[in-house]
Amino acid sequence: MKFSDFVCPGAIRPQLQSNDKLGAIRELVEALVEAGRIEDSEKESIVEAIMKREELGSTGIGRGIAVPHTKHASVSKLVGAVAVSEEGVNFDSLDGEKVQLMFVLISPPDRPADHLRALENISRQLRDDMFSRFLKQAKTLTEIQQLLEEADNNQFVS
Repeated sequence: MKFSDFVCPGAIRPQLQSNDKLGAIRELVEALVEAGRIEDSEKESIVEAIMKREELGSTGIGRGIAVPHTKHASVSKLVGAVAVSEEGVNFDSLDGEKVQLMFVLISPPDRPADHLRALENISRQLRDDMFSRFLKQAKTLTEIQQLLEEADNNQFVS
């Protein structure tokens, strides 16, 4: 699975405004609404589902990265949003560090394999220090899209 399979170009935020977990998640879910990938009427339900998942354990996986995710019946296919935060977001990360990169992932409940493949792709790509560093430094939508495309073309992970 590639980033292009689930990241919505209209839901990429090069300059996340929020600096707390709930605000950041809400901002990225709103980005998916604006991109036409989820219905506005489902926004709060999706935010609640992601926050419920966060109660099980933070998806702030360390090294400035968080991957909040959930399964939700309102989506018919896997959708994702990406954000970069220059200041960082307080995310209760496993290493206590602020989060600079966020990937929000929402998938239909009946497609668990897609959900897991997308999480695995994000994790694999972000283990590459060069990719993570470049993504954290990206300032524009074009830069982020180009980095995701390069990752899809295996230009980072050996």
